[in-house]
Formats: sequence, structure tokens, C-alpha cells
Amino acid sequence: MIKACAGAVMLLAAALGAAQPALKSYDTAAKVFRLDGGGVSYVFGVNARGELEQMYWGGRLGATDSFPQARPMPEWASFDASYTNTPQEFAGWGAGLYNEPALKVTFADGNRDLVLHYLGHAETAHGFDVELKDIGRKIYVTLHYTMDPESGILARSATIENRELQAVTVEQAAAAAWTLPAGHYTLNYLTGRWAGEWTLNQEAVHPGARVMESRRGSTGHQANPWFALQAGEANEEQGEVWFGALGWSGSWRITVEQDQLDAVRVTGGFNPFDFGFVLHPGERLETPVFYGGYAANGLGGASRLLHRFELGHILPRTGAKDAHTPKVRPVIYNSWEATEFNVSEAGQMALAEKAAALGIDRFVMDDGWFGQRKDDHAGLGDWYVNTQKFPNGLKPLIDKVHALGMDFGLWVEPEMVNPDSDLYRKHPDWVLHFPGRPRTEQRNQMVLNLARPDVRAYVLGFLDKILTENQIAFLKWDYNRNWSEPGWSQLAPVEQKRVYVEYTKNLYAILAELRKRHPKVEIESCSGGGGRVDLGILKYVDEVWPSDNTDPFDRLTQQDGFTYAYTPQIMMAWVTDSPHGLNKRTNSLSYGMLSSMQGSLGIGANITAWTPEETALAKRLIAAYHQVQATIVQGDLYRLISPRNGSEFSATETVKADKSQAVVFAFEHSTQEGRGFPLLKLKGLDAAAEYALSSIEGKARAGTPAVASGAWWMNHGLEMDEGFRGDFQAAAFRLDRK
Repeated sequence: MIKACAGAVMLLAAALGAAQPALKSYDTAAKVFRLDGGGVSYVFGVNARGELEQMYWGGRLGATDSFPQARPMPEWASFDASYTNTPQEFAGWGAGLYNEPALKVTFADGNRDLVLHYLGHAETAHGFDVELKDIGRKIYVTLHYTMDPESGILARSATIENRELQAVTVEQAAAAAWTLPAGHYTLNYLTGRWAGEWTLNQEAVHPGARVMESRRGSTGHQANPWFALQAGEANEEQGEVWFGALGWSGSWRITVEQDQLDAVRVTGGFNPFDFGFVLHPGERLETPVFYGGYAANGLGGASRLLHRFELGHILPRTGAKDAHTPKVRPVIYNSWEATEFNVSEAGQMALAEKAAALGIDRFVMDDGWFGQRKDDHAGLGDWYVNTQKFPNGLKPLIDKVHALGMDFGLWVEPEMVNPDSDLYRKHPDWVLHFPGRPRTEQRNQMVLNLARPDVRAYVLGFLDKILTENQIAFLKWDYNRNWSEPGWSQLAPVEQKRVYVEYTKNLYAILAELRKRHPKVEIESCSGGGGRVDLGILKYVDEVWPSDNTDPFDRLTQQDGFTYAYTPQIMMAWVTDSPHGLNKRTNSLSYGMLSSMQGSLGIGANITAWTPEETALAKRLIAAYHQVQATIVQGDLYRLISPRNGSEFSATETVKADKSQAVVFAFEHSTQEGRGFPLLKLKGLDAAAEYALSSIEGKARAGTPAVASGAWWMNHGLEMDEGFRGDFQAAAFRLDRK
């Protein structure tokens, strides 16, 4: 058992850049825990019945403020007992609980009643581990709390342990539950589909439950495990917002529930659909991490906090000089649109020469280089270099790329197999399937069961071999279909649902081991676009592919939605061919470049078809991007004009953390009735400092000062040139502190 602390404890945690010190305390007399970080306080305690109860989550309280012991909520008639009304931190399904439980189990004797009470706790570096136990059975749950000193974002997870003499089946397990007091809230969440990801939905919270989930074995295009709740009239830059993101790349579920007393509860973790994890005596189940935060300055403030947290605490530090910030992403060229599967040594070398002339940092060869891969019908699983296309292996191409001043990256899809492959012919049992049932193919491929130890060893082995034998700086790790038939015939039938946990754990383990063996290699998470983007995978990858849709106009809305949950640092944004293959829309190269420059820039177009004028424009804008990239992808993002809801305008601004530089992007879908572009009142600058304005692309209105105070730019604003009219116009500016 974890023993309780003796007396009240307050410990100061070092927090680089924190406005206030981070604190944690436990009041022994009142049995109240308190965590403080940034501008946030989180308070929970043990009530008289022994339940762990949330007491406060919001703006930072005074250092001397204290709480009495937690008091359970009263009964509401005989239909809603105190147990179900009380905002428990981690409620078991039992004792008349009617709300969403955090944990539901079935014992070997058929009993399903679970009531968790406080047992003890221990201090950790930035929080607490709090132990709960069922009132009669030997089920123990340790809740982990870690508060980030700078942002106040709280990481929560749970470890469930079976000390019974027989196995217990875990049917539902959340990472955490969060509660907001009764009030009027607007729920924000992200949905989509292939080529249409990152739609921001905003709706009033009503009685009942709104469920966001993936049952697909991975994060999914259709919904993303992030939420934000606005209180009252809160908007982009004003008002209280509570937000959270689940760190899990498998099937997940977040339930937002307004209960019978109008409180709002958010519960998230493993998706209970088809879930049944058999926990043997002495065995433990670790849940994902559920991160939660609070901002007093609207949705924009919430996203800026989350971006800083991701940059400082989630993303890998591959090649970074600053231990607190990842390095900016290299500007890449990817060969897919130019060659598709028809890659060859000579063709890729010619493309590399064109890319190097643009100022590209990294050349990436996409699909088609391995096995008998001539199209998407064959080859997946056979990870050897195709000697017809590359008779001397990859080395001559890699050497050429290096000689041109770029590093080399390679596309892989490690978790998949084509039926037409040597691997499948040898190991048909390695795919997810139910014996005797059809094996569904999508994109002519099936999913390897990464939960199997032999499959895990195979995938790690061939990736390690490729990286060991070649000077590869980057892997574009693709995943082009969802699960189906998730059987695991190696195991007894009652054990097979472990696949939902073990697959994702093994994915993380492979990525972690690759990074350990090849610490300079960088990795992108790609899943036909945004199908696997979450705070779990981001512990192991350096960037993500938000969407296969690279139409620069569509990307404005997608990138807008994406950045509510994720930093632009990881948001790969490519310039591709026009007219765009999906929408058949024609855009200028300038428009496409500026749309992509709002994230981590890449070029995916067939550059062999570019005119000399297009080549010169791209070279100039890539050079300009290199100068301001750190501000764009790691600065504070302000959404000046939203592209959503059919807006004909869009504008963003990013401000460097020290306020020494800002970058502004402006886009016009179409001029209507002769109306000019709206005035852009900038944000986040140092009002007393002076900033010099310069153009990256486009013009400000005649008479705009070359140098003005931050107060001028924020109050008077930036006006676009009168000529900024027409269809699909774009401009960009930088401001540098004098």
C-alpha cells in the first residue's frame, strides 16, 4: 500500500519560464490535494465516504487559499443517489453509478460491482500517485497526476492491478475523468474523413452524452481525441476554456456528458467497444495518458498553451540544440507526385538536382522502391531494394543527394502486407483475421498483427536493417487502412481482445527502439493523411501528415482546425500540382506556397514541369521561409480571421516567444461586391517596441509606415494594398523588432 504523507507538504518545482512557481500540497487534516502550475490550480480530495472527489479546476488560486474536506453531492430523489452525483476522479461501476464509469470489471464469480475508495498516496516530482482499492475485492488502481509547471497542463493516467486469486476481465478503462461545475458550455471537437480531416465542430452542451471515438484500431480520420469546452460567451481570445487531449493511437473514446445536476463530465481512455482485457493475478494494465488544461483567454489561449506543452514536453528532441525545443523541420521534397510508383535511380537523381536548386533541405523517395512494387497490388511486406530499379542498391542515390547538400528520406509502410508478397505467402497467419472468415482487403492490403511478438520482431528487424545499411535521415511511416477482423488466433479466445492494447504498445515499442538504435533518424506519422495524429504517437515521431488533400484552399480550413489541437511545428504542408487532382481547382504557385508556409513546408509537385518563373518564385519563397520558420512553427499563433463557415477571407499571425518577430499571412478566396480585405489588428506584440514591416509576398496599403510601434500594429492595424482583390489571392509579411 502507498502510505499517506505526514503533514502538509509544499514543494517548489523548477519551471523554466514559468510566471509563477509550481506547487503541490497535501493537507492531511482535510485530505485535500492541490496542484498549481502556470495560471492553473487543480484540487481534489477524499470525502467522508472515502471516495476521491474533484473539488476545483480553473484559474490559479492564492497561495494561502485552502479547502475543507470534500463533501459528496446530495441525493436528487431516489433516482439519483449521492454516489452518482458526486464528481469522482475515477469512479468504478457499482453502488448505483449511472454516469459514465472510469472502470468496469467482471470478476471470476460473475460479480460486476466495483466501488473504489482512497487507500494512500505518494509524492512524485510534479504531482502525486494516489492509490484506490475496491471496498472488498483486491482490485487496486493507482492514479498518476503530473502538473506541467509552465502551462498548468495536467497529465493523468491509471494503473489497474489485479491481486485477486483469479483473473478479472476489464471491460472499460478510462485514463481519467474531468468535471466542470453546472453551467452553459460550448463543446469543440474535430471530425473528418479521408481528404476532409480537421473540421472544427462547435455545439452547445445539452443533457446526455456526446461521444467522440474511433473503433478502427487507430486514432482515425473521423474524429480526433481532443476537446475544448468554452464557458458562457467565451470566444477565440476571451473567456474560460477547459481542454484536453488523449495520448493513445489505438481505438479510443471520449464521452462528454451533462449529468442530471447539469455538471459536465469528460471521461476518456480505451474504447470499450469489443474490449475485454483479461487481467491475470498479479498483472497490471496501464491506461493511456489524458492531458487536460485550462485557459482564461479563449480558444486561442488554450491552443497556444497546448502548442507550448507539445513543443516542451511531448515531441522528441532529434538533433535539437535546445533541450527545451525541437529543431525546426527541414524543408522537404517528396517524389510521389512526380513519379508515383515509377521510381528509378536516374529519375530520382534528376529530381534531386531540381530540388536542391530550390534550396530544399531533405529529399524523400516515396513508394515503389522495394520488393515487386510496381503498383499498390504487390510488394508490401517484402522490404528489400528492387534491383531492377536500383541495381546497386540505394547508396548511389543517397550519395548523390548528399553531394547536392540534402539529406535523404524514405517512404515505408511497415504494418501492412499485400497478399501478393513473399511475406504473406510464408506467414498468412501474421495478419489480423478470424480463422475461417473472409480477410478484408483495403487498398489491396491487410494489417499485420503487430501484437504478436514474432511480427513485432520482424518489423523492428527489417527497419533496423534498412537504417543500418543506408545513410537515411528520415522515414515517412505510412498506414493506409484501418483494422478489420481483429482476431489473434495465437491466443485463447477469451484472451484475444488484448490485441487492442498490445498492438499499440508494440507500435510504440518499435518506434522507441528504432530511435534508441538510430538517434539521428527522424520519423513522420502518416495514415493516408490525418488518421494517426495524437499525443501518444507524438512521443515517438517528429512530424505528421495532416491530410492527403493538399489543395491549398482546402488546407486553410484543415490547418485552422488542426492547430486547435496540435502545434504547426509538426504540421507538414506540401505545395503540389495545380490544377489539384482532388478538386480540379487551379491556384497560383504563390497562393499554394503561402498556404503551405503556415506549417512545416514541403514541396510535392512535379517540379520538372515548372516554368523558370515558377522555379525562381519557389526558390525565393523557400529562402524567405527559412528566415522566419522558427517564428511560424514555434511562435504563438493568433487566428486573426477564420476561414471556416464559408468565409471569403483568412488570416493568421505568429509571434516569436520573445516578441522579437511576427509573421502575418492573409488569404482571399474571392472579392465580392468590390469589398476590400478587412483591417488586420495584430496581436501579441510588445506595445512599447518598434517593429519594421517587410513583405514576404504582396503589398501593404500605400502609406503604411515602414516602422511603427507594437501599439500601432495592434490598435491601428495592417491594411492590405488596394490591388489585393480577385480570386485566390495571398500575401505574407514579417515584422522585426528594432
